[in-house]
Amino acid sequence: MKGLSIVIVGGGAGLGALLARMAVEEGAVGLGIIDLNADAAEAALAPARAAGIPATHAVCDIRTSEAAHAAFASVAAVLGRVDTLVNSAAIYPRKPILEITDADWDASNAINVKGTYHMMVAAVRQMQGQDPIGPVRGRIVNITSVDAFKAHPQNAHYAATKAAVVSLTKSMAHAVAPDGILVNSVAPAGMATEQARALGFLPELAKASPLGRGGAPEEMANWVLMAGGPKNTYMTGENIIVSGGYIYA
Repeated sequence: MKGLSIVIVGGGAGLGALLARMAVEEGAVGLGIIDLNADAAEAALAPARAAGIPATHAVCDIRTSEAAHAAFASVAAVLGRVDTLVNSAAIYPRKPILEITDADWDASNAINVKGTYHMMVAAVRQMQGQDPIGPVRGRIVNITSVDAFKAHPQNAHYAATKAAVVSLTKSMAHAVAPDGILVNSVAPAGMATEQARALGFLPELAKASPLGRGGAPEEMANWVLMAGGPKNTYMTGENIIVSGGYIYA
């Protein structure tokens, strides 16, 4: 991320907060966080503030285009330019497939699909108006999931939204390629997080992986930063599966 300014949606916790810290460690020159939780967003900015680079956050419900675009514009105004957008905000509902209600579908689609779309549109409009660095005006990375490619009867609505984001990533990549904007997605498998430890999921993750362990969050974040970083000047429209062999594509 050296020399680039990055905005992370859902950057207040989890993988998003980790990405914020790692981006600063890799030399990012600006950091924006868009999240529903103001305190968490501000905490995630601590590494950037310590490094003395521009840092700001916006509180936003990304389900509406007006709110999403306003939040992105406010962050971009402080940073000056946005080289990389990471869409990490999502909800992860679980319910048997025959019991999913209209409200369940609406909530999942509104955040996981529409929210991702709104933030991509906001970023593209910003990036189209800024000078390129080398051949690239900007990069967008959407967080998807291996669930998009597996049967998941206990969270079918979540899996369906992540499959939708894979498709949306490809469509947006094709649309904005002439502008020098690269759009990709990263699909993690189960991660060995503190939450997974607390819930007792680690043995299950280890059993599911041919490598015999769940992936560390940093191992997922590395691929996100690669796709959104300065060394990626040509890859677009791809979905990178990081699953430790849990699935092969």
